[in-house]
Amino acid sequence: MDALLTFWAGSIVQTGSLLLDARQMIGLVAAFLAAIMAAQLGWHGTDRVIAWRGRTDED
Repeated sequence: MDALLTFWAGSIVQTGSLLLDARQMIGLVAAFLAAIMAAQLGWHGTDRVIAWRGRTDED
């Protein structure tokens, strides 16, 4: 019974430390994806604004 309790407690501690490490990596990946999405949105938005201004200049 002691061995089982020791194994269970060790698994809990290892899982907790793994989740703490994973949280940092997940944060980095999320920040990277957010930066890519913001860049894509900025590029697309700029193209739309330029196209819209080009059409109003022709009128």
